[in-house]
Amino acid sequence: METSSSGITNGRTKVFHPEGGVDLQSYQLDMQILPDGPRSDVDFTEILNAIQEMAKDVNILFDELEAVSSPCKDDDSLLHPGNLTSTSDDASRLEAGGETVPEKNKLNGLYFRDGKCRIDYILVYRKSNPQMEKREVFERNIRAEGLQMEKESSLINSDIIFVKLHAPWEVLGRYAEQMNVRMPFRIDKQISRFRRWLPKKPMRLDKETLPDLEENDCYTAPFSQQRIHHFIIHNKDTFFNNATRSRIVHHILQRIKYEEGKNKIGLNRLLTNGSYEAAFPLHEGSYRSKNSIRTHGAVNHRHLLYECWASWGVWYKYQPLDLVRRYFGEKIGLYFAWLGWYTGVLFPAAFIGLFVFLYGVITLDHCQVSKEVCQATDIIMCPVCDKYCPFMRLSDSCVYAKVTHLFDNGATVFFAVFMAVWATVFLEFWKRRRAVIAYDWDLIDWEEEEEEIRPQFEAKYSKKERMNPISGKPEPYQAFADKCSRLIVSASGIFFMICVVIAAVFGIVIYRVVTVSTFAAFKWALIRNNSQVATTGTAVCINFCIIMLLNVLYEKVALLLTNLEQPRTESEWENSFTLKMFLFQFVNLNSSTFYIAFFLGRFTGHPGAYLRLINRWRLEECHPSGCLIDLCMQMGIIMVLKQTWNNFMELGYPLIQNWWTRRKVRQEHGPERKISFPQWEKDYNLQPMNAYGLFDEYLEMILQFGFTTIFVAAFPLAPLLALLNNIIEIRLDAYKFVTQWRRPLASRAKDIGIWYGILEGIGILSVITNAFVIAITSDFIPRLVYAYKYGPCAGQGEAGQKCMVGYVNASLSVFRISDFENRSEPESDGSEFSGTPLKYCRYRDYRDPPHSLVPYGYTLQFWHVLAARLAFIIVFEHLVFCIKHLISYLIPDLPKDLRDRMRREKYLIQEMMYEAELERLQKERKERKKNGKAHHNEWP
Repeated sequence: METSSSGITNGRTKVFHPEGGVDLQSYQLDMQILPDGPRSDVDFTEILNAIQEMAKDVNILFDELEAVSSPCKDDDSLLHPGNLTSTSDDASRLEAGGETVPEKNKLNGLYFRDGKCRIDYILVYRKSNPQMEKREVFERNIRAEGLQMEKESSLINSDIIFVKLHAPWEVLGRYAEQMNVRMPFRIDKQISRFRRWLPKKPMRLDKETLPDLEENDCYTAPFSQQRIHHFIIHNKDTFFNNATRSRIVHHILQRIKYEEGKNKIGLNRLLTNGSYEAAFPLHEGSYRSKNSIRTHGAVNHRHLLYECWASWGVWYKYQPLDLVRRYFGEKIGLYFAWLGWYTGVLFPAAFIGLFVFLYGVITLDHCQVSKEVCQATDIIMCPVCDKYCPFMRLSDSCVYAKVTHLFDNGATVFFAVFMAVWATVFLEFWKRRRAVIAYDWDLIDWEEEEEEIRPQFEAKYSKKERMNPISGKPEPYQAFADKCSRLIVSASGIFFMICVVIAAVFGIVIYRVVTVSTFAAFKWALIRNNSQVATTGTAVCINFCIIMLLNVLYEKVALLLTNLEQPRTESEWENSFTLKMFLFQFVNLNSSTFYIAFFLGRFTGHPGAYLRLINRWRLEECHPSGCLIDLCMQMGIIMVLKQTWNNFMELGYPLIQNWWTRRKVRQEHGPERKISFPQWEKDYNLQPMNAYGLFDEYLEMILQFGFTTIFVAAFPLAPLLALLNNIIEIRLDAYKFVTQWRRPLASRAKDIGIWYGILEGIGILSVITNAFVIAITSDFIPRLVYAYKYGPCAGQGEAGQKCMVGYVNASLSVFRISDFENRSEPESDGSEFSGTPLKYCRYRDYRDPPHSLVPYGYTLQFWHVLAARLAFIIVFEHLVFCIKHLISYLIPDLPKDLRDRMRREKYLIQEMMYEAELERLQKERKERKKNGKAHHNEWP
């Protein structure tokens, strides 16, 4: 149930023909309201109560608003077999008898057989299902609630029965009042002058795409049958739009019993136990039309959404969010609003990231470090693996050194700071954007109903009850000890799954260690000479396959652990499941990336004293050009493969399933016979929405946001890849919702829920990880220390390219080949380089030479670099966090003009209500004087 204050708020309405066609003359933008804006101190509840009491006394009759009480045929004996046009013999007889029945309504499959009662909800079951008794009780109680019912058999399978439900006016009015559904409120002529003080809002819909849409300000208030004369009702059949009607019917079905008992209630339980196969509202007809929308207009809302939103030809245009919200509800509308906002904000991030990359390209020829690497033909590097890996010239790493410079250059630190600030700005401005959207969508005072207890929780703890302090009614109670024990078991399960991820990463590490030697001994020269790159590439692909396999396991484990916790309400269950799945997916997706960024090559030891796994496998070293190239490959491959796979599964799977269903129909009925299915059968053959609603959609984007921010210092092109993916993602999701999925139930929501907190957590983590990437993974700090302390410009306060002369030689240590361990000694003696066996080789580290007092001990430069790295991490984190908090403080959550507008509207509403009531009382006084009746103690 939706709860809201009794205030009236400014908004907008849309009007459509009941047949499904759009009245573009009267089609107006939806009204919109904000969730957590400032509240006015003015209280006009007493005035509203007075209106209600006086409405009772007046007892106005509205004959034109009475519901049509048509006979309801809901027994199996009255079941009509499916037919190609969804018409019936009864309808034909009605026409023959002289009764007028809209032929178009009978043919489009959106109405009952009489062509008058619109189908608000569809239930599907099989006659062969043994749960017949529960269905009969449930359907009998449906009729008792006032809903009208009609049944139809499937054209494809006579065992499948469709139950069509229609809510007449009196049922809609009664439950709309209980659910506090806000509807357009009539403004009296004598007080309409106040509207000139209300600033107009600019239309955000695309005028070119929707040329006939126009704005019209109106006010909204929670629907009340006692104040029904105050609402704008042109046609009772279209007063409640289709999404609202379906939501009301669903609300009723969730509260109908199918057996005697506390727990035997609700449609969800019947869907779970198989009594019904499916339950869904209908799409509003076909999404295609033979005629152009520009010349003939839209056939229905679905067609309008397809042409203006889901079509690939409008990928560069703004989303018609008001239309999305009207058709799919506020919850789905907010998702697409957030996705569109996120995509739009990615433009500056993608541009700056591309600039950092291009800056690396432009400065590549001037990079002193890359030049020295490419010219170091006389520097021989030690083997990177045991036995089979050969000695190599440092100049062989020329290409990798240049590629590293493209991502690790002077602009990298700036970009890391920018992205940390960008994440904060994105979240802060999203709060403002959400505020405007919620205001526009009339959600200012909407709050979720006090949720009912989950049936599973009630069944488990029905024997233990305690008094609810709010409702004062007894309810099932979970003991504290029981709750703690379940949480401990759940936490243990989470810890175990994280250990599984670590084990998988450990397996990838072993694979890299083993295969680098295998590739080094490969007979193909291309692979042999690029053994490390081949190892990294194959390891990333294998890691991706493991990620996708573990995701399937994670979902089952998360479901098991969440149900084990026995959450009390659906929102608690959803939040618990969301946290588990996000934690699992995040660790699964990023564990290998964290290993490459912070552990690869950090704990290998040095030649002659390598650290080994299980005293057997030598730990993998970084490439002579650094470890950043491995991190770039990991992020690039995972990001591209993950997004490609997700897009394929999101669109490819429903397309294949729907194609297979159509193929089966053609095989059964013959390809030459064209069958016109009614709308309920067309929708039944579509794919249902995901069992967890928008969870998969949000999770995909949140994980992408993590990739875009957490390691962006190592891969500046991540925002660009995310932007390109999201441009496709918006239209792909739109196409999927409009054409491939059954119509989801229109649900209300005032924000994106728990995902916002997860985004904030990722933003904080990104600051820490980028600080460590710059300080530890990249060579930014070692180069800075060399330029100011050890290079040619030491002590001069300069750090240009000329100050980096000699850096490569200074960053390499010397090793005596005779000090190799027996199992590490390479098969080659290096005579191919100079004609004589090598005596020394070089490796990346800051260690003393073998002839020093402490052979292979750390040099003073190592400690300087280490101190500089730690100092950089501390300074970077504190600086960025201060900037983030300053931005959060300076950017208010609510735009000032919106705050002023809301306060002004509340003030004007009070004035309007006061004047309306005053004028009504004055009229009553004049009438009493005219009739000669005495009046005492009148107000005012």
